[in-house]
Amino acid sequence: MNKVELKKLAEGLIDTFNKAGEVSIKLYDEGLKIEIKEDGSPVSNGDLRVNEMVTKKISDLTPNIPIISEETVDIKKKNNSKIFWLIDPIDGTKEYIAGKDEYTLNAALVINTVPVLGLVGVPKKERLFFSYSPGESYLIEKNVKKKIKCQKQQPKGQIVALSSVIKPSDIILNKLKQYNVTSIVKMASSYKFCVIATGEFDIYAARERANEWDYAAGHAVAQNAGAIIKTLEEKPFLYGKEDYKNPSLLIKRSENLND
Repeated sequence: MNKVELKKLAEGLIDTFNKAGEVSIKLYDEGLKIEIKEDGSPVSNGDLRVNEMVTKKISDLTPNIPIISEETVDIKKKNNSKIFWLIDPIDGTKEYIAGKDEYTLNAALVINTVPVLGLVGVPKKERLFFSYSPGESYLIEKNVKKKIKCQKQQPKGQIVALSSVIKPSDIILNKLKQYNVTSIVKMASSYKFCVIATGEFDIYAARERANEWDYAAGHAVAQNAGAIIKTLEEKPFLYGKEDYKNPSLLIKRSENLND
């Protein structure tokens, strides 16, 4: 699939993402219906409706490419596909249910272990991120599209890290010390990838957690904007594992975080 085709695919999903984001807010305002899944995590009718909308549009655009979604995947079935979609209709479901604004809508196209295309919608912040090729990552905010390229937004001398938890483990804290981090901000969902892509934050480190669909769309946006994404051991962070499990993660806005 060439760059022109990937661009058409990504742009072809923008309207659906905007509509699905609006639906997620509407359903929350009406009062969510919540169930508990087998793994103990919550799922709402908002998750399911967004999944239905995004999956249908992707199926229309690429009927021959398999779709793996958090809400429909058979975790016991091994993934052997080389080209496939990863969807997390709402990443940060607990945030969503609580009425917070950092939950995201996610879809990524993985080709030969790399998420080459990604869309991340952040409905309550009225932001939509999308990317389809190296050097081609964008933010649409208030109907204005702009290219994003990891350009530092923090004042020089301040290196701000993101964390999924209030108190990161010693392993993570020690890793962040290597990069002279001056402060840590807690943030939920794949939104972390996107605000590193914009340059608003500098670095994120995490131990093994979550599944491929939680990261893939944000990964595409950040990496195509220029971010460096590897494991904590500095190994390539690849997709298409049979069990979908993520290794550890290190996202850096650039090699020099104080540039």
